[in-house]
Amino acid sequence: TMIALPGKLRRLGILGINQRNADYIMRYNPRSRFPLVDDKLYTKKLADQYGIAVPELYTVIEIEHDVRQLCERVAEHRQFVVKPAQGSGGNGVLVITGHIGKNYVKSSGSLMSREMLERHTSNILSGMYSLGGVPDKAIVEYMVQFDPLFEHISFQGVPDIRVIVFRGIPVAAMVRLPTRASDGKANLHQGAVGVGIDLTSGVTHHGVWGEELINFHPDTGALIAGTEMPHWPRILELAARCSDFIGLGYIGVDIVLDKHLGPLVLEFNARPGLNVQLATGCGLLHNLHKVEALSELPETPEQRVEYARNELGHAPAAPAES
Repeated sequence: TMIALPGKLRRLGILGINQRNADYIMRYNPRSRFPLVDDKLYTKKLADQYGIAVPELYTVIEIEHDVRQLCERVAEHRQFVVKPAQGSGGNGVLVITGHIGKNYVKSSGSLMSREMLERHTSNILSGMYSLGGVPDKAIVEYMVQFDPLFEHISFQGVPDIRVIVFRGIPVAAMVRLPTRASDGKANLHQGAVGVGIDLTSGVTHHGVWGEELINFHPDTGALIAGTEMPHWPRILELAARCSDFIGLGYIGVDIVLDKHLGPLVLEFNARPGLNVQLATGCGLLHNLHKVEALSELPETPEQRVEYARNELGHAPAAPAES
């Protein structure tokens, strides 16, 4: 059976990491654009210039001397997020949800002193969480108030929607739900649940948690399938518009749903992972090949989304036994 596996995976349209790197990232993503995408501060400012909604920037800590000013700079905000400008995989992201006395409350509910907050920020500057350990900046921004829609299928954190965009056209999407194991972070490597979203309807189907296919959230017990994403066409349009100014042909766009502000773009990824295939129960290659074969691309983001919803949506995969 081991020998037959590659052929079977090919028939299922499964994109492997080597093929992704060679056929899509190297071919469609100019190397010169990578540093821009890897710098969240730069892409945040760029998105803002293009009129794309992003979480409000409160302050940036760039040098060690400014670390001691952090608490004063955010004094008017009860809630905020501190994250490395060049972090990867959700590392170094600190979510503060309130204050108790002189202490800060983390999203997990545990307390953090001013000193601990300053030490975390110093660690960011030293490059502890950055790609390749290079010195970094700390971004302090608005904490997203997540949509009540996710209350039953998320654990202490903000879910995010990852849309894979190829040649400006959304080709796959999933929502990543925080769990107790992921410490409230929407990162699959840290234990979040990935749930496929049908491109046409914006409705969720089964989830993947680590190696397991699941139907229920591991912490809340709520059914994962059948949730319709609000603002679905707008979410896809946002993702399609982002690929225009980023200048990359194959990217992941991470979008969060704020209950007051609607969809906000959180960040971009020039090397999006392949877990979306597990989450959607569908290989990426089918849709990538369709888009690759287009001699002329639809012009506007709206037209590209219409193409995706009409031509690339697929029926949800059969649910897991759980």
